[in-house]
Amino acid sequence: MQINNKQFTYLLLSLLTMLVGYAYLRFAYKVSDTFPFTQEIVLILLGTIVTIFITALLLNKQTAVEIEKEQNIKYLELKTNTYEKLLNLLEEMSLMESFSKKELVNLKFITHRLAIIASPSVLKEYQSFLQVINTLSADNSFVGDSDQLHCAISSLTLKIRNDLIGLPQNSQLSSKAIEKIILDNSKNQSNGSNLT
Repeated sequence: MQINNKQFTYLLLSLLTMLVGYAYLRFAYKVSDTFPFTQEIVLILLGTIVTIFITALLLNKQTAVEIEKEQNIKYLELKTNTYEKLLNLLEEMSLMESFSKKELVNLKFITHRLAIIASPSVLKEYQSFLQVINTLSADNSFVGDSDQLHCAISSLTLKIRNDLIGLPQNSQLSSKAIEKIILDNSKNQSNGSNLT
């Protein structure tokens, strides 16, 4: 977390206030050494001020962490919703006997949404995916093209998965093994669809 100029100014002023306050309380402590009761009050006051200062710093840090956490959650929700819209549109298109240019335009406009939230690897894979879609959709249908479509979607979903969750830290499988499982699953699905 970077400290901007405003935060640095507040930190500097807080430090200066603390040093001046300490010097004043030390002076008051020395002056009041003939009255022990007054020294105890000065010590209590000094302890209270230090406690308040430390508590304020901790609460400020906790608030910043909470705000950052909320922003990350909203960002992840936005990513997930955008990826879901993309996959839902692809599912609808693959179920249609014939789709119009409208669906193709929707796919191209999702590029702009992805530009806001997606990682560079997803954007790059999506561009490759659009090239495959343009080739397959020459007849405004995906009939007979399910193998190539599922292969392209698998590659895209791998990048989306890595963007959303990455490789789990406690996973027994490597990223290559996970990719192979997902690609094999897609091949099995496309082979199953050819049987029906």
